[in-house]
Amino acid sequence: MEIIVTNNYEELSRKAGEIIDSQLKKDSASVLGLATGSTPLGTYKELVMSYEKGETDYSFVSTLNLDEYVGLSPDHHQSYRRFMNEHLFDQINIQKGNTYIPDGKADNLAEECERYEQVIDEIGPPDLQLLGIGENGHIGFNEPGTSFESGTHVVELTPSTRQANARFFDTMEEVPTHAVTMGVQSIHKSKKIILLASGKRKAEAIRQLIYGERDEQFPASSLKEHRDLTLIVDREAYALVNEKG
Repeated sequence: MEIIVTNNYEELSRKAGEIIDSQLKKDSASVLGLATGSTPLGTYKELVMSYEKGETDYSFVSTLNLDEYVGLSPDHHQSYRRFMNEHLFDQINIQKGNTYIPDGKADNLAEECERYEQVIDEIGPPDLQLLGIGENGHIGFNEPGTSFESGTHVVELTPSTRQANARFFDTMEEVPTHAVTMGVQSIHKSKKIILLASGKRKAEAIRQLIYGERDEQFPASSLKEHRDLTLIVDREAYALVNEKG
């Protein structure tokens, strides 16, 4: 694991953007694994700025998103398809047909999980996967207790994860209870992983990631075995790393 400690969230976002830009310059047909949520927003802003300066080209890039809420249509204001369109895809020259996100409205979710896993293998695996980490150690929507051998699957979201996402919805009742997510094993297919963590709320999770053992009750711990993992973390999120107790 390579660890890059930055002074703040803005510097973290710039560093992540630089690594992704470097990947695109190395291979203009790269496959990017992408995440949603508040943590990667700054990174996406950096990617858009780089594109607007003419420094990157997405004409031949493909993307694979980690997850989508069950029950939300692509045009729902809180769907991850809409999130990606608004914060990245609509602002760069990527072909929308090359952007892949699970279908949370599929009639048969089991079949959708199988289909998406096939897409990962056929389109990818990602050359570079962007990840965030939950306060409980979740990656994607792989909650504590998820098998490290899991492929794309439907997961019931824990109360803590739903509570963390409630700020994006008008009421708690509107927060979906399930999601389709790449599994831990699916994520590990990626050639390179960038894990982002920002803010003091993530400090305990980062401490546990670095000092703890691999444990399915803390899904992010599986990443310790990945062949090419870079953790980019700001000082607030890194604050407990030297406090093993």
